[in-house]
Amino acid sequence: MVLLDVNGLRKAFGGLVAVDGLEFTVEQGEIVALIGPNGSGKTTTFNLVTGFLDADGGTVTFDGEDITDLSPYDVARRGLGRTFQITRPFGRLTVFENMLVPNTSTRTYSREQEERIWQILEELDIDHVADHDANELSGGQQKLLELARVLMLDPKLILLDEPAAGVNPALMDEIIEQIRALNDRGTTFLVVEHDMSVIEELCERIVVMDSGRKIASGTFEEIRRDTGVKEAYLG
Repeated sequence: MVLLDVNGLRKAFGGLVAVDGLEFTVEQGEIVALIGPNGSGKTTTFNLVTGFLDADGGTVTFDGEDITDLSPYDVARRGLGRTFQITRPFGRLTVFENMLVPNTSTRTYSREQEERIWQILEELDIDHVADHDANELSGGQQKLLELARVLMLDPKLILLDEPAAGVNPALMDEIIEQIRALNDRGTTFLVVEHDMSVIEELCERIVVMDSGRKIASGTFEEIRRDTGVKEAYLG
């Protein structure tokens, strides 16, 4: 079943076309990578899919519903969550209090919410820092906290933007294992990542962008042998 369908997506900033008729799909249960050289349009694509930018053309369909140009709030409510390359925790709130943000505007919470928070923190192995302020966490722990906050929305699809950025290799191994475990339980992922070792280990299928367009799609081995991909990266 196709969960995400990006069809003819286009976005320009003045005379610069950042996304140019982009088309790709993500099937339910997949872990798909979206890669490409710097400036190829990956982050703009994420922002278009999640409502942070309005498209100039094309459509984004999620779980059978056209979500093109919906607000980030409305996109998230439909079960499509995202993380950011630069984490954005509420630094002066504790980890536990950060977990309340997706569900309430106050620090009050129900027993069900509390149980859900502890379940997610334990699954991601950050329950031991639940009473720490978020700005006290390491870069990797902040990545896990951001993922944990997204999970509070019980998303069907999570867009991960550079999950390995600023994370030491040992903790990155843990993050990969957590993503796999979530995928085994039914969560679908679309991942932007520059670290090809992470892509090779984590992702089943890869979509390659260059100059705002899809230039290739396939397994890691297929992409590695593709002459067009080599030219895009090496010039």
